[in-house]
Amino acid sequence: MSDQMTENNPANAPAGAGAQNIPSASGNMEVLMDIPVTLSMELGRTRVSIRDLMSFKNGSVVELRKMTDEPMDVLVNGALVARGEAVVIDDRFGIRLTEVVSPMDRVKNL
Repeated sequence: MSDQMTENNPANAPAGAGAQNIPSASGNMEVLMDIPVTLSMELGRTRVSIRDLMSFKNGSVVELRKMTDEPMDVLVNGALVARGEAVVIDDRFGIRLTEVVSPMDRVKNL
């Protein structure tokens, strides 16, 4: 696990607990706390040639570099904020966070 990542157990943390530890140059980050951001979960990546890309059709299978037991990355604007494992919630996908970037590093990366 990298130095930037820490174990996270959402069941033990009060709602908004991470927001309390975010550093602020002005000391007033409260105004920013309600701004919505879009999270992206990255299952994996791979490289393909243009030839292979052009041959894609329904039913094509693309092998990713990530192993099945590796956590997925959680990104905001392309910046890593957490890692976790996929879960199913009713009929939807979700992610159980297993590693979370420190609040200071999250702010720096945004």
